[in-house]
Amino acid sequence: MARYTEANCRRCRRDGEKLFLKGTRCNTPKCAMARRSFAPGQHGADRKVKLSNYGLQLREKQKTKWIYGVMEKQFRLYFQMATRIKGVTGRILLQFLERRLDNVIFRLGLAISRPQARQIVRHNFVYVNGHRVNIPSFLVDKGDLIEIKPKEKSAKKIKDNLEISKERAVPSWLEFKAAEMKATVARLPEKEDTDGTIQEQLIVELYSK
Repeated sequence: MARYTEANCRRCRRDGEKLFLKGTRCNTPKCAMARRSFAPGQHGADRKVKLSNYGLQLREKQKTKWIYGVMEKQFRLYFQMATRIKGVTGRILLQFLERRLDNVIFRLGLAISRPQARQIVRHNFVYVNGHRVNIPSFLVDKGDLIEIKPKEKSAKKIKDNLEISKERAVPSWLEFKAAEMKATVARLPEKEDTDGTIQEQLIVELYSK
């Protein structure tokens, strides 16, 4: 399976904005964007590039993939699925990304980043409707009950994550009981439930060429 093995902070610098790929580190002086807010590479500080329409569309797609930790093949599959559903394709695409189980764990504050949320899912700590699910790309649906049942050693870490993430509000499409580590999908997510920095129409235009 393809994997990105370089530093995640290079992605933020390439995009020119914080994508919050490193959890709490992104809010500290150690953040790469705080120290070097220019593109990576030997001539990154001197490189001034005016992007074409295609470049803007490609940059937006790459940014969205990086935020949600999705590779190209799976991202294109989500887009194809979105085109087959009645409605605004870009918004449906974002809905698929938000419904990923690893994203849900992150949104609940049980992980400080999406990579850490994927690790929690893969370690068999997550149950959906009473069944253990260890696939980060699993799509939750309205009415699903999500439970976290960590091992004793991991329980403290997850509780610490909840404390760290307490200022990050749980989106309204999820109902969360932190004390019981249980959540219910109250409704499907909308565009307004995302971070708000993604221009999904640019992605639609790119794939529609």
